[in-house]
Amino acid sequence: MKMNPQNSRHLLLGGLALSLLAALVWVALRTGPLAPVKVQVTEVKQGSVTPEIFGIGQVEARRSWMVGPTVAGRVQSVMVDVGDTVRPGQPLAEMDPVDLEQRLSALDASLARAQSTRLVANAQLADATARRSLAATNLKRNEDLARQSFISTGALEARAQEVASADAGLQAAQANLGGTAQDLTRLRAERAALAQQLDNLTLLAPASAMVTARDAEAGSTVLAGQAVLRLMDPSSLWVTLRVDQGRSAGLVPGLAARITLRSRPGEVLAGKVARVEPLADSVTEERLAQVVFDALPAGLSVGEMAEVTLQLQATANSLVLPNAALQQHEGQSGVWRLKNGGLEFTPVKLGAQGLDGMVQVLDGLNEGDTVVRYNQSALKPGSRISVVDQLVPAGVSR
Repeated sequence: MKMNPQNSRHLLLGGLALSLLAALVWVALRTGPLAPVKVQVTEVKQGSVTPEIFGIGQVEARRSWMVGPTVAGRVQSVMVDVGDTVRPGQPLAEMDPVDLEQRLSALDASLARAQSTRLVANAQLADATARRSLAATNLKRNEDLARQSFISTGALEARAQEVASADAGLQAAQANLGGTAQDLTRLRAERAALAQQLDNLTLLAPASAMVTARDAEAGSTVLAGQAVLRLMDPSSLWVTLRVDQGRSAGLVPGLAARITLRSRPGEVLAGKVARVEPLADSVTEERLAQVVFDALPAGLSVGEMAEVTLQLQATANSLVLPNAALQQHEGQSGVWRLKNGGLEFTPVKLGAQGLDGMVQVLDGLNEGDTVVRYNQSALKPGSRISVVDQLVPAGVSR
């Protein structure tokens, strides 16, 4: 039987349509939205984690000084410059004495006059003492005469009055002498203070140090306590480290440190934690620690930034998995686990984390469980997956 050409054409078109539909379904299942998500998996194993603490720090001097006058004045001269090394007691700067020397001369004259006054007071005391002794002797003689009725009662009372007057004169002389002694003590104290001010006009180095700043020049007027020069001990440089409070567990003195200076990005310097500050920064939520160098590098600059890694003790053997396997799902932290041919999200309780990318698993998984390490796109329960050996994570290009 001969087939109608028109029917043959319809059959051909129908076959092509079915082939095209099958191709579209195949493409959708292989590469389209219905395609399985490519994942790379890993197995939960036994192992240990070496936790590390990372922080950013700044090079500072443990011992530094601000050298300035104890009273307000004008800078007369500065003898050292930034970068100079000074020895203990070395003159650094001179302050203008203004009228201190004249005031010191005036105090010397006042002291000489006070000493002369004291000599006069001593002579007056000696005279008053003699007068008192004579009056007492006369009174005793008259008392003997009065008992024999050789003198009148009035004469005896006159002698007693002389003794009372002599006593008053003696007390006045003693008080005057005490007053001159107090004047001398005051004037000597004023002179010592003035002499100290005069000595303090020369600013001296408190220790072996390096000049780091010159804050005032000759002719400048500075206040009491204001720095003219700033010094630091170059052998006392260390790194003041800031560590996030949430990752500072185990931060104690003595921890070994690896220090990378901003000026030497490819060099790792050894050190250790010398001190952990008892007060944390409540604003930045950081803890502070000081890290010393095992060997102080040459050319180190105060204020230079540094990256510091502190190594803690390794944990005991436990379940571990790569940190990259951890994901968030519906507000929980966990992993996507392959179970019974399907995919399920399993919340986990984590322990210590290491900078090597491994994390300790305390609860939620068993040894030998297979979990997703990387996934090409977002996962959800029931997602179809395709396990591959190598996978570039989303957002990363080769």
